[in-house]
Amino acid sequence: MNLIVVESPAKARTIEKYLGRDWRVLASFGHVRDLREKDGSVLPDQDFAMTWEPDARGQKAVNEIAAAARKAEAIYLATDPDREGEAISWHVRDMLAEKKALAGKKVHRITFNEITRTAVRRAVGQPRDIDAPLVHAYLARRALDYLFGFTLSPVLWRKLPGSKSAGRVQSVALRLICEREAAIEKFVPREYWTVEADFLTAEGKTFTARLTHLAGKKLDQFDLANEADANRAVAAIEAGDFTVTAVETKRLRRHPPPPFMTSTLQQEASRKLRFSAKRTMQLAQKLYEGVDLDGETVGLITYMRTDGVQMAREAMFAIRDHVGSTFGANYQPPAPREYSTKAKNAQEAHEAIRPTDVARTPEAVSHYLDPDQRALYALIWKRAVASQMASAELDQTGVNVASGGTILRATGSVLVFDGFLKLYHEDLDDAVSEDEGRMLPPINQGDRPRRGEIRPEQHFTEPPPRYSEASLVRKLEELGIGRPSTYASILQVLQDRAYVRLEARRFIPEDRGRLVTAFLESFFPRWVDYNFTASLEEELDLVSAGTEDWKMVMRRFWDAFSGAVEQTRELKISDVIDALDRDLGPHFFPAKADGTDARACPACGNGRLGLRLGKFGAFIGCSNYPACQFTRRLEVGGTEDGTATVTEGIRELGHHPETGEAITLRRGPYGLYVQQGEADPEARRKPKRASLARGMDAESVGLENALALLSLPRVVGIHPEVRDPVYANIGRFGPYVQLGSTYASLEPGDDVLVIGLNRAMELLARKLASTRQLGSHPKDGEPVVIKRGRFGPYAQHGKTIANLPRSMEMEAMTLAEAVALLAEKGKTLAPRGARASRRKAPAAAEAAAAAKPARKAAAKRPARPTAKPAAKHASKPAAKARTKRKTV
Repeated sequence: MNLIVVESPAKARTIEKYLGRDWRVLASFGHVRDLREKDGSVLPDQDFAMTWEPDARGQKAVNEIAAAARKAEAIYLATDPDREGEAISWHVRDMLAEKKALAGKKVHRITFNEITRTAVRRAVGQPRDIDAPLVHAYLARRALDYLFGFTLSPVLWRKLPGSKSAGRVQSVALRLICEREAAIEKFVPREYWTVEADFLTAEGKTFTARLTHLAGKKLDQFDLANEADANRAVAAIEAGDFTVTAVETKRLRRHPPPPFMTSTLQQEASRKLRFSAKRTMQLAQKLYEGVDLDGETVGLITYMRTDGVQMAREAMFAIRDHVGSTFGANYQPPAPREYSTKAKNAQEAHEAIRPTDVARTPEAVSHYLDPDQRALYALIWKRAVASQMASAELDQTGVNVASGGTILRATGSVLVFDGFLKLYHEDLDDAVSEDEGRMLPPINQGDRPRRGEIRPEQHFTEPPPRYSEASLVRKLEELGIGRPSTYASILQVLQDRAYVRLEARRFIPEDRGRLVTAFLESFFPRWVDYNFTASLEEELDLVSAGTEDWKMVMRRFWDAFSGAVEQTRELKISDVIDALDRDLGPHFFPAKADGTDARACPACGNGRLGLRLGKFGAFIGCSNYPACQFTRRLEVGGTEDGTATVTEGIRELGHHPETGEAITLRRGPYGLYVQQGEADPEARRKPKRASLARGMDAESVGLENALALLSLPRVVGIHPEVRDPVYANIGRFGPYVQLGSTYASLEPGDDVLVIGLNRAMELLARKLASTRQLGSHPKDGEPVVIKRGRFGPYAQHGKTIANLPRSMEMEAMTLAEAVALLAEKGKTLAPRGARASRRKAPAAAEAAAAAKPARKAAAKRPARPTAKPAAKHASKPAAKARTKRKTV
């Protein structure tokens, strides 16, 4: 028995059917291990030793593979034909060797670009060794990304609170989006005019021409800068007697685009099908791994992560034959079209994305696919077939109509032969020329057409468009940043970390993203430089080609990068604020239409607004702090009435109608609260405070809400049976209702400010139902009760309580057993008055009191270690699975 290891279960099932009973095919489920998500997993001082850990799924997969490997004669590692696939094969082989599952076994590496019976059997007959340069390129990329993130992210957290993380490539992509947004904000529209005129030929046919020369001078875009200029041009045309002075006709050829590679597939699927890059790759993966066609699973397309545009010759000739038989010989080019890739590294320039069999037309397989799969397959099939079709031919005509120094030009084109356009038309991000498809009537030089209507038209220049997924991928590709397997993940990470958002299929940077970009450009300019990032990608390509040592690349990077990080250790927060305020000031404080100072503080009048950093992130505050405590969240322009948030500081809501004291909304160490007046140290008077009720939105809290909170506890009503008042209040554990010594927490949906008596009695009744009276204590006659608390049932006598044993139900406890338990294990509660005052004290006030001893204790404790980069904590099963760690 021979064993083949692939990445996905779907691929495993398909290949096992192709090879028969003497072969077993198992899946690794992608990567089987990765660097530990902790600091120290890459050690530059130890020649970049790397510590790997398997995840739970990877460990389980390798265990199954190891068990099968011990029984196999030979092992074939058939993971994907790219750098990541090579790395997975290397990891699997290494882990199998650790488990001593390879003793006396032959281990081969095989690859195939398509999952068909012929391709798989051909690959099995042409085994090779694992490609060491590709593995080294993977190790270098993984180490670079790890060191960049785990070294730079803590700097961001310390110097720029509220930021999440930085990445080697994602930060550069974020910079592109932020720079485009800044260009849009700075853009000032400029007015210009154009003038068109209709002309009528002798045969009565109409054509339109645009003014290109006036008074013998060729017009530039802004030469007609206003309506007055346009009117002078109109007058010159009205006074003219026009003759056709030139007719130019030329034949143009439009060639078909090459078949898809990863980036162009993502771009075209975004434009034509409105798929995200992530969705496109998910669908392509399914088409590659195979679909069921009448009982046989067949891969419909070749491997979809590629930067190559060349095709296998047999596929090229098969498509060429299909074109001739389907569309006719005139749609075949004279010779097969051979495309070449721009990728510098030939080892990673795999075959283009194409159908595995051109005979499987979109119509033939449509009923085997879901709508999205059908649409993407049709796009890939048509593009591949069109790439082997004849060029389209167009006749382009230009006509000059002149009177003295006034010249107008009409242009048009006619499609003479559609060629590849019969099957496929490539979409563009930018609008095509209006002249395309416009036909001109027969016109000869010397004709004197009659002038008709003249139309001056006002225009304004437009800002550059925001990036779409398609245009951003194209820009990254142009700059040489990222590789086929990374584009989708780069775009997804930016959205997941709330650095950007997609609106109308265009990327808009969030303020958090702009802050991170401004910080990196100010203090780490080299590391978000486009040319530097692209040159690093080229070095990694050289590693893949085997012409560069990966550890030398790492050493050059680390020596420079670690030095740059070290220089920021003494960086002051004030320096960060100044840099951010300088770069982002125009964004957060755009010029006002009335000419007033956009930075003037609306609260004190003489302070200036600027960026500030607090423990909850960045915000806008007044330069007169602490005298003026105006703040607002990061938003362009703020609000005209000075309304601010309480991310840091205080927001005034109004004044108490009776005392005239200011009512303010504040943030304390334990949350938001409202306060009446200010503290008076001389009179030893503390201001009245009340925590916000659960679910209250700080932005919607007004004076009426605040006064209601400050009036707590409020009387809900009188209990109809015991004739005692029922209170509603907010305590340490949230809002509650109270009847005597019985307290019941409010449930989600209940509002402490408006809850009525019926609902309060319902909550109290449930609470009382969880209390059991046992009788009177033999010593003092006070009641002994059993209650169900947050941590289980307990017995209570006065101020003494004792938890019931786990084995005892509260319904089974007797008075004698409760008395004995209280005597043995009872604990005395705090005085009732103290507990009551704590219940009635606002969260912010008690937090301030509790913070004093906490701060003293904290001063005695050793400092906490520096925060580690954000990493997902492994689940318990995953933690158990990580039994072995490998250092390379």
